[in-house]
Amino acid sequence: MAALLQILRPTLPILIGASIMLTLSMGLRQSLGLFMQPLTQDIRISVSDFTLALAVQNLAWGFLQPLAGALTVRYGFRPIMIVGSLFYVAGLALMAGANGILSIMIGAGVLIGISLACTAAAIAMSVAARAVPASVRSTVLGLVSGVGSLGALLSAPIGQILNEGYGWRIGLVGFVVLSLLMIPAAWYAGRVDRIPLPKPTDDKIGDTSAGAATKMAFSNASFVVMTGAYFVCGMQLVFLTTHLPSYLAICGMDPMLSAQTLGMIGGFNVLGSIFFGWAGQRWNKLALLGGIYIFRSIALAWYFTLPPTPATTLLFGAIMGFLWMGVGPLVAGAVAEMFGLKWQAMIQGLAFMSHQVGSFLGAYGGGVLYDALGSYTMAWRIGVALGLAGGIVQVAFALIRPGRPPQMQTA
Repeated sequence: MAALLQILRPTLPILIGASIMLTLSMGLRQSLGLFMQPLTQDIRISVSDFTLALAVQNLAWGFLQPLAGALTVRYGFRPIMIVGSLFYVAGLALMAGANGILSIMIGAGVLIGISLACTAAAIAMSVAARAVPASVRSTVLGLVSGVGSLGALLSAPIGQILNEGYGWRIGLVGFVVLSLLMIPAAWYAGRVDRIPLPKPTDDKIGDTSAGAATKMAFSNASFVVMTGAYFVCGMQLVFLTTHLPSYLAICGMDPMLSAQTLGMIGGFNVLGSIFFGWAGQRWNKLALLGGIYIFRSIALAWYFTLPPTPATTLLFGAIMGFLWMGVGPLVAGAVAEMFGLKWQAMIQGLAFMSHQVGSFLGAYGGGVLYDALGSYTMAWRIGVALGLAGGIVQVAFALIRPGRPPQMQTA
């Protein structure tokens, strides 16, 4: 550990800034489901209206992520991250003052979606990957992802306390105040622009265009399989963050249990991110990804098959938390290994588009199925089935095609 700190000492301000930016952007977003019940009842919109806004957020985030990544190559990371932070503040403020679906759609959907493309995992991980040497990269990505997971531990309890004591609007005002901290964090993380890129080797994308880099990525079989399986990740996670508070309320559980469970997810995120960052330095990253999807699906089936209790809900939160953001360092590390650092943010964003299509279906599809059927049974069964299928295919392909893809060796 002392040796690692010695290596990282010159870039600690960058890594701390990226971690704080990530923890706030992800933690605040993951806690928006806490406000769904009181907000929808107060301004008289349906659950599916609210989840449609979150689905739009996920689509905007996913489809703008490659563009944000490409813009960092042209303009640098700092301006992209600061602009994204300002969009986050504006989106939460618009939500706090909402009186109808339009404000929710623009604030929670469009503005926060744009912000996440500029401040969340793909950008933060690319910053961290550039700031450290390859020998410790996967471990550091796990550490940044782990620290970035603390946001739910902070935002979920604050949001629930303010929500219960003063109403959902004050709860969102509290989130606005927290989001302001993203701006100085983005400024410090932007110091990474001063670090020169390493000279690309023969099997990495070097001085090429965004279009050529995109074509090379999608001609790579390992990348395509990883991207397809990433769909499952988004669908499962956003279904939970959006609908778990509502599910627990329907089951008559204490409202504070929702915040405690989201906090539990955030806490075990830290352990899982650090573990999978460490594991990715030693074993096949793509096989580890498939294992995460399989075990998540087993956990979902176990929890939703049984009647919820506080104990099983918190245990479920711990399991899902450990398997939650561990995908971050694995995907980022795999992309860096396959394609190098210059276009990492853009190529990781291309994979993330699939993740966000899954997120759209997890948020909006879950709401539509609930409105139509009056329960979440069909939604979680679909999530389990697709998760098992995606995980098994990912593991099988990683074992059949170990190592660096041959397309990149000859590129």
